[in-house]
Amino acid sequence: MCRLKKVCLCLLFPLLIIGCFKPNRPLSEWMSDNKKIKVLSTTAQIGDLVAGVGGDRVDGWVLIQGDLDPHSYEIVKGDGEKLARADLIFYNGLGLEHGASLSAILRDSSKATAVGEKIAMAYPDLILKRGEVVDPHIWMDISLWEKGIEPIVKELSARDAEGAAYYEERGQALALQMQAAHDEVHGRLQEIPSEKRYLITSHDAFHYFARSYLADPGEVDWMNRFAAPEGLSPEGQLNPRDIQKIIDFLRVKKISILFPESNVSRDSIQKIATAGKELGLEVRVCSEPLYGDAMSGLTYLEMMRHNANTIAKYL
Repeated sequence: MCRLKKVCLCLLFPLLIIGCFKPNRPLSEWMSDNKKIKVLSTTAQIGDLVAGVGGDRVDGWVLIQGDLDPHSYEIVKGDGEKLARADLIFYNGLGLEHGASLSAILRDSSKATAVGEKIAMAYPDLILKRGEVVDPHIWMDISLWEKGIEPIVKELSARDAEGAAYYEERGQALALQMQAAHDEVHGRLQEIPSEKRYLITSHDAFHYFARSYLADPGEVDWMNRFAAPEGLSPEGQLNPRDIQKIIDFLRVKKISILFPESNVSRDSIQKIATAGKELGLEVRVCSEPLYGDAMSGLTYLEMMRHNANTIAKYL
């Protein structure tokens, strides 16, 4: 890409940020006919990519809003109408939306595209597994989530051929913006001394984050940078073995701060902090949550910067 085109694309950055999904608008506005492509995204992370690429030609809505858990989300009254109204549906896939009613509809819909699975097909070596289970939290690495732009551009262009050049240009601008944000987050966290760059959160949503931002360059054993008491889906019951595993991690890595997540109960983190104190460890729960599965009204890049700044502040 020539220097002039890079400069022109950079001028689009504020438009991309302003164009992100706004959850406070009335649903009736999205349901009405305004001659735009109606796109339904399962999560806000996907909704932001769609808004960044689609701009004024697309009207987007997010199905799983606020602090709701996308892992266990089931279809509720009114969701059927949203799914039927949408011209295109984008979802994460990779096992994230595994609520039975939602998963069945997404798999059977000809309008639905699994962004995460498109990324996994194109870049299989970048996808993580916990045992035999795929880790779906790919948005926790900005450089990996940026690869979801291409399938969105492709699907929007197929639906709206007249807008293909528009989507391509905005997709390129958004990719540059995300690459810059990735470098910013990486630089911020690499300022933390390596011996302090260890993280404990509520559930296993931060492995991609740890690989990309907490590990030393070329580090092979980067998995030891992160631990969580609950698994990839924060639905199971915490048992004494889970607590002991985290206590051992705390002791070995000399960790003194535990990070709760915005949409996950703090019970497990609090139990670990209490158990640690009873064993003489100096450990506390951070007063500021991190954002993993939910963005709580933030844009995607705001969420990632918040996570980076909060971790850097307390570590």
